[in-house]
Amino acid sequence: MIYNYWYVVSALVLCAVLAGVLFVLVRRRRRMDLGAAVRAVALDAEHRVLVPNGMGGQIEIEHLLLTAYGIVVVDTKHFEGMIFGSDRMDEWTVMTKNRRFTFPNPQHALYDRIAAIRRLVRDIPVHGHVVFSPLANFSKGRPKEVLLANEFVEHYRKPDRAEIERIKADFWPYWAEIKASIESLAPRGR
Repeated sequence: MIYNYWYVVSALVLCAVLAGVLFVLVRRRRRMDLGAAVRAVALDAEHRVLVPNGMGGQIEIEHLLLTAYGIVVVDTKHFEGMIFGSDRMDEWTVMTKNRRFTFPNPQHALYDRIAAIRRLVRDIPVHGHVVFSPLANFSKGRPKEVLLANEFVEHYRKPDRAEIERIKADFWPYWAEIKASIESLAPRGR
């Protein structure tokens, strides 16, 4: 009878460990969704680059994408939990089960990055977004230019192959001009 008890306890402990490992793997997979979202929409991309800011300096851009809709500047945020922020707030708040912290409103830097790219190429559309993890929740409303990873992919979905070739022909000279103006930074995890 005692042996059966230990078998049951061992089986429960093993199930708890496996559930914990599965939970961690699922969370890691969801974190990686931001990189996958960026790759899913880009016809070509540059990551972690410095771009002239038009005032004699440079500004860092995390992801610069050539898409079917023009150039897209992307900042990614790997935050999970409830996020409270608005267009006018200087600090946004993240609340999880275990902690609460703030971070600077990412829109201000995003708008500077978009302006830097628009200075380089004036004749094609330039967009920008702050893309959050699918685990982020904006329950009190979402600020402008903020998308979750799945919404970002849906918004900038790649067209069919024939359309891609036409778009590349239209946008490639501008993209080449941008690429000639940027400076790559050391590789970092995407």
